[in-house]
Amino acid sequence: MTVDSSLLLGLITFAYFGAALAYLCLLIFKKQVFGALGFWVTLITALVHTVAIILRWLESYQMGLGHAPFSNLYESLVFFAWTIAVVYLVLEYIYKNRAIGAFVLPLAFLSLAYAGLQPSEIQPLVPALKSNWLIAHVITCFLGYAGFALATGLAVMYLIGRPECGQTGFFSRLPSQAILDDLIYQTIVIGFLLLTGGIITGAIWAHMAWGTYWSWDPKETWSLITWFVYAAVLHARMVRGWAGRRIAVMALAGFGCVLFTYFGVNMLLPGLHSYAR
Repeated sequence: MTVDSSLLLGLITFAYFGAALAYLCLLIFKKQVFGALGFWVTLITALVHTVAIILRWLESYQMGLGHAPFSNLYESLVFFAWTIAVVYLVLEYIYKNRAIGAFVLPLAFLSLAYAGLQPSEIQPLVPALKSNWLIAHVITCFLGYAGFALATGLAVMYLIGRPECGQTGFFSRLPSQAILDDLIYQTIVIGFLLLTGGIITGAIWAHMAWGTYWSWDPKETWSLITWFVYAAVLHARMVRGWAGRRIAVMALAGFGCVLFTYFGVNMLLPGLHSYAR
């Protein structure tokens, strides 16, 4: 990895922390300037983040390897942070509420901070990764994960609110509980659809790489468990009429499954996906 892209990603990590801090100051001090600052820092950082990913992609070609930067844990963490920032910006644009950034941008920062602890060298692809389905699989999965990350931030906002006392003080900038409840549901639906696409493209990729669509590899199994957990959330919402605190708690439980699928499987349950470290 060249010095230029390393420097960019290092700066991006702290920029996301600064954006999260600006959004937090919006909640604490109730000054619109902090919200505007958080938005512009996030927007500019996401653009620079895009450039950094493209640069790393080009670097792999300059090394004669020529593959998309999604092939190991470091690169996936970098991409995960990017998807969180981009999906958040879309959410802020649609709903015009900047307080949400205080609960979502820390996830982008933590993802990049953890990436900084991983080996960052560009390596040749293992045979299983030499497929055009890699890009489709990674993009759909991580956009789905980003949707679930946003749902998690929104669920935390819902749970810390105090509707019986009214939204006062620190809580006055938070969306109403009714809006948060709808947003949790909507972001889970988006994440669920994208995760479904990720599982389907992953099955096609597995067939090309290993000759079978499904092998009950630990990563595949936990991806399916995560899918069923979020399917249960949607079932509880649409069929049983669950809402509010129960759906918020289920959203947090679902994201726990996402994190175990992403990190825990690699650490504790090695399998066909053990190269993704």
